[in-house]
Amino acid sequence: MGALGFYLRKLYTVFRGEVLVLPSRVIVILFFLVLLLLPVVTQDPYLLRILIMANIFAIFAASWDLLSGFTGQMNFGHALFFGVAAYTAALMNLHAHLPPWGSIPLGALAAVLAGLIIGIPCLRLRGTYLALTTLAFPIILLGVVYAIPDITGGELGISGLDRLSGSRLMDYYITAGLMLSLCTIMWKITQSNTGLIFHAIREDELAARTAGINTTRYKLLAFCLSGFFAGISGGLYAHFMRIAGPANLEITMSFTVVIWAIFGGVVTIYGPIGAVFILFPLLELFHFWPKLRMLMFALVILLILLYMPDGLLPWIRDKIETECPRCKIRNVATRKACRACTAQLD
Repeated sequence: MGALGFYLRKLYTVFRGEVLVLPSRVIVILFFLVLLLLPVVTQDPYLLRILIMANIFAIFAASWDLLSGFTGQMNFGHALFFGVAAYTAALMNLHAHLPPWGSIPLGALAAVLAGLIIGIPCLRLRGTYLALTTLAFPIILLGVVYAIPDITGGELGISGLDRLSGSRLMDYYITAGLMLSLCTIMWKITQSNTGLIFHAIREDELAARTAGINTTRYKLLAFCLSGFFAGISGGLYAHFMRIAGPANLEITMSFTVVIWAIFGGVVTIYGPIGAVFILFPLLELFHFWPKLRMLMFALVILLILLYMPDGLLPWIRDKIETECPRCKIRNVATRKACRACTAQLD
């Protein structure tokens, strides 16, 4: 009991001194709690379906930010990872009779392989050339899907997959748990030494190479990591919807993830996640006005991009927090002096 009490007091001290001191961290904790405890309040199937889809797409959006936001490798064909994993999981489930917990990881590994296939020829490309090249890959794969309908199902896709679990509630907890854990892992990667190197590549790849960093290896690593996380979301989507089809590879899917990331705020990981949980339910809400649905959705995005060019969540964070000019520690916006170095805050 003495050891347990010691660790509990230490955990409380860390929680009080590192989490409760910043509003953004409190919001993250509340977000975790709301997601995990929501089924206690309501188990409405339609609401759970919306949140399950938001969980899946949040992983997908965060994986794009990990690659394009942090390393600057602008990927306009991110749907390739999603679609490859969805089709692989579907084929493994139907033909090899693997359950979802076996087919989804294999789909993610196939997406990693796709990341290597894309990454290697794109290593020397930057900017517009890189974006257009990555955009071509899902279009090419879409042509392959239509060319071999006996395997891929052609325009109809592959249907009749096993359910993710036995109930909608269990589906929710599986996707919510995976979203929270995988997005936390992605955030931790960006805060590690690897994340610092990703930053360096985005800011000035030549300088990073001059400093002795093997930028080729790290760019390939970024493609593979992004492909793995996007592949998990693709496999989850295929088993939840019980179908893998050409829609998973369409250009619309690639551009939608870019919209989510820019709306929420790139180079954050949490920005695209927040954007998905705002925009996806909002799009569902606009179903009540089918003729004005896309117009209203576009207006919301346009207003955010006009008045919050860095994204919605960074804008909110800058309003409630301020950065110390001396030690770069973030503080509550109402503070007059830094909580770490006591420097005066503007």
